[in-house]
Amino acid sequence: MAGISGHWAFAFGVLGNIVSFIVFLSPLPTFYKIYKKKSTDGYQSIPYVVALFSSMLWIYYALLKTNTTLLITINSFGVFIETIYVGFYLFYAPKKDRIQTIKMLMLSVVGGFGAIVLVTEFLFKGVVRGQIVGWICLVFSLCVFVAPLGIVRQVIKTKSVEYMPLLLSIFLTLSAVVWFFYGLLLKDINIAIPNVLGFILGILQMVLYVIYNKKEKAILKEQKLPEKLQNHMIISIDEKNKNFPGLTEEQIIDIVKLGSLISSGKIHIASCLHDAMCASAKIENTPNNLQTVEAIN
Repeated sequence: MAGISGHWAFAFGVLGNIVSFIVFLSPLPTFYKIYKKKSTDGYQSIPYVVALFSSMLWIYYALLKTNTTLLITINSFGVFIETIYVGFYLFYAPKKDRIQTIKMLMLSVVGGFGAIVLVTEFLFKGVVRGQIVGWICLVFSLCVFVAPLGIVRQVIKTKSVEYMPLLLSIFLTLSAVVWFFYGLLLKDINIAIPNVLGFILGILQMVLYVIYNKKEKAILKEQKLPEKLQNHMIISIDEKNKNFPGLTEEQIIDIVKLGSLISSGKIHIASCLHDAMCASAKIENTPNNLQTVEAIN
């Protein structure tokens, strides 16, 4: 019976590696968007820093246990890919977000992980050390699942799913199910318990996505606006910037945002080909509530 349980545990472990591999790769579309925008505006580094810390802890835990090769393989990949994500984020992040991310890295990955290794190595021995590290892994695994709740809060606040990583939510939920059974079959509560919460939070994120995505589509349909024009502003600027002398495009955007009381609109810049076409500018409120800054003669 124990042999059968072991075989099933191995099967779920392999499946868990496959699903977790996809989970680790699922933020790639997010970072592609960051690359295209050349900015991390609207995105947070917390999930990636926490995931990096958690992967490091699980490797340490696995080294203290037996028959945990499958934990080592997937979390080694996790450390590798999350390090790339964090580095990419730091490269494109504004100064304030970059400093905050570096502080989190120093506090968790350097200070936190280093302290855990030193304390458990010197104060605990044998099985007890494994149990202590397992409890710590349990707590921080819960943090990995809770970290995306910042995005959930943003979705509820803005009533928009633009920054909701749906693909990540789906695979985190599937991963939670697989690793729960893996931990259950190994009779390791440190692996099984966090994945119960992971499943619940994953379902919550997917439900919110469906709700607010439907609301967005309903609003667009009611206003009869193309989705790509919703909450957008179009600013027309001449080549010599005669309309707004002495101001950069970014400064013009900020001024127009404040003036039109739009806090979350997207702004497109359209440069005029001929100076004569851009003598002045005005703001018009169209019947469909699409606010446009247009050049007039």
